[in-house]
Amino acid sequence: MSMQEAERCGIRIGRRRFLTVGVAAAGAAILPRSAAKATEETEMKPPVGFMTDPIYLRHITGDGHPEHPQRLTAIIDQLKKSGVWKSLQQIPARDATMDQIRAAQDEKYIQTVIRDVKEGRTGLSTGDTVICSDSLAAAIRAVGGVLAAGDAVMSGKVASAFCAVRPPGHHATRSRGMGFCIFNNVAALARYLQKQHKLSRVLIVDWDVHHGNGTQDIFYEDGSVMYFSTHQHPMYPGTGLPEEIGSGKGKGCIINCPLARGSGDREILAAFDEQLLPAAKKFKPEFVIISAGFDARQQDSLGGLNVTDSGFAQLTERVVAIANEFSGGKLVSVLEGGYNLAGLALAAESHVRAMS
Repeated sequence: MSMQEAERCGIRIGRRRFLTVGVAAAGAAILPRSAAKATEETEMKPPVGFMTDPIYLRHITGDGHPEHPQRLTAIIDQLKKSGVWKSLQQIPARDATMDQIRAAQDEKYIQTVIRDVKEGRTGLSTGDTVICSDSLAAAIRAVGGVLAAGDAVMSGKVASAFCAVRPPGHHATRSRGMGFCIFNNVAALARYLQKQHKLSRVLIVDWDVHHGNGTQDIFYEDGSVMYFSTHQHPMYPGTGLPEEIGSGKGKGCIINCPLARGSGDREILAAFDEQLLPAAKKFKPEFVIISAGFDARQQDSLGGLNVTDSGFAQLTERVVAIANEFSGGKLVSVLEGGYNLAGLALAAESHVRAMS
């Protein structure tokens, strides 16, 4: 996301029948369970993981910048205040290796980031991304922390995980940092899961108010990663139209659902029910990643959608149902946007609650 919004015409998803049955809407059977069986499974299920690191607070963007360190402290404070924090399994972050970052970013771009930070620039030379002396270290550990969460889920130590990271990543293309993003955290995780854990099909679900052009760019011709996005349009960066569906091996694995300003729970849930669920049923992902942008929430300072906290819980439940159906529950959620501190904290709490 950027301080400058694109001035382009929007495409509105028309009014549709609102479905409420999750994966069952896509034709998957949901079998009744006894209360005792459900309780037994809940008791046996590993906890939800939570990953963050103090270094993320050292990515300083300056006074008045919406993507600031207090975003993370607001989320953590709310999780502690609500009592959710006690149920979460903490996952230690680690630094990513350059090879792990190269899986999503070009070498020339990586060297540009290293040079720009070393020279003391206040912004990346590739565009509008603010940086400081600790931004490279934070970005390297943002990728590494997300990979650590992926390992924790794959090992069974946690059932799923939420990663409170900065800087965010979904606008970072292979060769360019954009918006508030340096390295593409979710793209690096998808590639890591494929290389390290030998997975074949990964689904990325992005509900940030801004389209994740970087993630789309990286996997546009791939075919082994499905990218699904709901986002406001027109809005920065101006990409994410329905006709952008991928090409070559990736044709059909890019699914964009632009929403008009003012859209809320009804419209975004309809997109999930009518487009994501059938696509996931056909794709059969082995792992699910969420680009969790909470700037689609009502009253966000950079957004114009009206998704409620209940709406985010319902979105989460749908994605969890997909993960349970096809991926053995394997899911990692990675923070992207969200700039109204109170709203961000409440939406994140609803999201994490719905993951358990």
